[in-house]
Amino acid sequence: MTSTPNRAPTPEPLRRGRPALTLVPAHLDDRTLLALLVGRTDPGTDPERLAAALLDRFGSLGAVVGASPGELARASSAGPAVPTDFRLLREFAIRLAREDACRRPVITSWTALLAYVRTALAHEPREQFRALYLDRRNILLRDELVADGTVDHAPVYPREVIRRALELSASAMILVHNHPSGDPTPSRADIEMTRQIVEAARIFSLQVHDHLVVGREGTASFKTLGLI
Repeated sequence: MTSTPNRAPTPEPLRRGRPALTLVPAHLDDRTLLALLVGRTDPGTDPERLAAALLDRFGSLGAVVGASPGELARASSAGPAVPTDFRLLREFAIRLAREDACRRPVITSWTALLAYVRTALAHEPREQFRALYLDRRNILLRDELVADGTVDHAPVYPREVIRRALELSASAMILVHNHPSGDPTPSRADIEMTRQIVEAARIFSLQVHDHLVVGREGTASFKTLGLI
């Protein structure tokens, strides 16, 4: 009796509409890149038309990926898998940016820190206030959401910000929040709240290095503006 040699199983063919991409050239424009992504996520749609509709509605790749599932559904014919993939893609980008920002003391890697906070907050539809707690070497200990608010306000209690710093044995902090309007100019309320936190921190020998306000139009630094 002749034995039959073992053979590797034949791989399943790729699903139609989901080509195997080994390389996405850097020279692709935003619409083509987005079309490739949504075409692999939702093969039943016209990827070029969907990508064009999303960019026309939201204005940029960052705004498209940051849009809520409801906004995406109202703006296009995207299937339910598209918002899920966008959320995963956005979280992936945030973690990569945070990893880069955490490699060195934040004071000496300021560009990486700015890239991180912009990736995380520039396209958030609601105002968020975050505190970056640092150790004695100015290495990031914790990035914590302090308040999640509305389109123009996030309630912040200075005593809670300081209490958490003491719990973490932090030596310094950087305050961060976003302006969904896009304009990062600090408001009078932002300035007053920051002053309260700085004064409370001083009692416990905690240093507030900066307060960054993130908007789609840029990032404002309280330190650069002479507000700290």
